[in-house]
Amino acid sequence: MAQAEGQGAATSVLVTGGARSGKSRYAEQLILESGLEPVYVATSAAWDGEMEARIGLHRARRGVEWRTIEDKGGIGAELTDVLRREALPGRAVLVDCLTLWLTNLMMAEADLAAATQALCALVPNLPAPVVFVSNEVGLGIVPDNAMARQFRDAQGRLNQELAAVCSRVVFVAAGLPLVLKPSSQPDISL
Repeated sequence: MAQAEGQGAATSVLVTGGARSGKSRYAEQLILESGLEPVYVATSAAWDGEMEARIGLHRARRGVEWRTIEDKGGIGAELTDVLRREALPGRAVLVDCLTLWLTNLMMAEADLAAATQALCALVPNLPAPVVFVSNEVGLGIVPDNAMARQFRDAQGRLNQELAAVCSRVVFVAAGLPLVLKPSSQPDISL
């Protein structure tokens, strides 16, 4: 099991990229190849039939070997508590995805900066490897409304702050990983 350089903490990985880029599949592969008990923290809520179908596809792809933690209303401010409880030695945790987590917080009118700070403070101290999936939403046009701009800005800050505390950062495009941190050589082991 790889450790973060200079720390006793387990490896943390931020996997980011655009929608339908292959981020989740890549992150799942990282967890399974670790050989540890796979734990999936699903942040999404099934708001409608289309979202229920998406969740069903993710569940079917993962199969029965994963232990899944989900909340019917979507995981929000309690993500740090979930990680403290689930990121234990012998496990590898996948959080999919931080974009929906941030959406849940925004819809609940939570303090996004405080939630980001709490998550980033926790990550270096977790005793189990954690892989976070997050969308890179700032690569397109400037949104046409204030709420969308607020979300885009909060997502960009979250990704930057989490990337700073994660041992590894991978950008996925067209299903292909580009390792941004710590090197340019793809390595999918935890």
